[in-house]
Amino acid sequence: AAAPQPDLPPLVEELTPRELDVAAAGARGLKNKAIADLLGISLETVKTHVGNAMDKLGARDRTQMAVTALLYGLIDPLDS
Repeated sequence: AAAPQPDLPPLVEELTPRELDVAAAGARGLKNKAIADLLGISLETVKTHVGNAMDKLGARDRTQMAVTALLYGLIDPLDS
């Protein structure tokens, strides 16, 4: 993973492994239903993880969540 950029603010809170899984899947363009199927979890659980990850990354939407996670080097969207 890329090293975090020095000018990025500190994360609000570390993401859990599952939140990282959901963020990475979202960065690959997967919708919640596809993420749920991929990870074997419920749609409601995906929504919870997306919301938590967005809060922790200070993101206002899924796109910003994905970009922020990439900038911090937290996810590799090509690692499927």
